[in-house]
Amino acid sequence: QVQLVESGGGLVQASGSLRLSCAASGFTLPDYAIGWFRQAPGKEREGVSCISSVDGTTTYADSVKGRFTISRDNAKNTVYLQMNSLKSEDTAVYYCTTKGAWGQGTQVTVSS
Repeated sequence: QVQLVESGGGLVQASGSLRLSCAASGFTLPDYAIGWFRQAPGKEREGVSCISSVDGTTTYADSVKGRFTISRDNAKNTVYLQMNSLKSEDTAVYYCTTKGAWGQGTQVTVSS
């Protein structure tokens, strides 16, 4: 059974940083790609970043490119999203997903 648990969200001032974690269980992390999505109030869920299974290739939405970094620690079966230079428009609930499963989300609030 695939389970994903996000953590690391919180309240931060604009230009600050946060690191989100996605702890995975029920499968071996390198075997599957994992993505981060976010959903702001009144908006549709949007893709933020993804890390591939085979070679760890990363992709980013244009809105976060150069500010966010996705990585994974296979030994800990955890994927991270390092978020720097945060902006108010980054405020959202952030979710990780793989194999059709979603975590419960973690709230990120950026104050201007």
